[in-house]
Amino acid sequence: MERLDGAGAAVEIMNVEPNPFLATVGLRVEPGPAGSGTVFRLGVELGSMPYAFFAAVEETVRQTLRQGLAGWQVLDCTVTMTRSGYAPRQSHAHATFDKSMSSTGRDFRHLTPLVLMSALRQAGTTVHEPMHRFHLEVPADAYGAVLPALSRLRAVPRAPRQNGHDQLIDGVVPAASVHRLEQLLPGLTRGEGVLESEFDHYEPVPGPVPRRPRTDDDPLHRKDYLLRVERRVRSLA
Repeated sequence: MERLDGAGAAVEIMNVEPNPFLATVGLRVEPGPAGSGTVFRLGVELGSMPYAFFAAVEETVRQTLRQGLAGWQVLDCTVTMTRSGYAPRQSHAHATFDKSMSSTGRDFRHLTPLVLMSALRQAGTTVHEPMHRFHLEVPADAYGAVLPALSRLRAVPRAPRQNGHDQLIDGVVPAASVHRLEQLLPGLTRGEGVLESEFDHYEPVPGPVPRRPRTDDDPLHRKDYLLRVERRVRSLA
């Protein structure tokens, strides 16, 4: 998952380049307490535009945050809508609704990812990985073989405790390493090692930032994003 490094804000205004949509959206992102999830707030008057457009923005914010700057879900942040605007329903006398001159929910759903990603870029994010708390029971004579394996798996053990002929080892290990530890343990302990683990917390990932391939329209790359959105809109027309 990704957590914000700081605060960021962005806005795109209707009828002002390079915004091609009939919508105005301003968003501010701020880090939230661990475990708070995503909180969406309005910093504008609820009556400033139809409620359906606010709902479209909030829904799209939550959906877009499933893939942050590195492609991982962004958690524990507050998103505040700071600007809003729309083009009222336009129609000609004795004619039907002219959607080319009127805002629709689609305008807000397509614009919001661009604004949100601009705000995320300004804030910055750090990728965190889940860490498991583990408890190991191994024969005392196997401790010397188990310890280097724990180090290779980026586990952080505490000082061992003696329990009869066994050594008891507690510590934390990346969740991604738990399965490999389970595979190694029988060979290291002659099948006598016992491992228990459960999720404990998240920690920043050391080294190069791990990236996950995107499955959305990739609002981080504006030109390609707009081409994909336009192509999909034409196919629905």
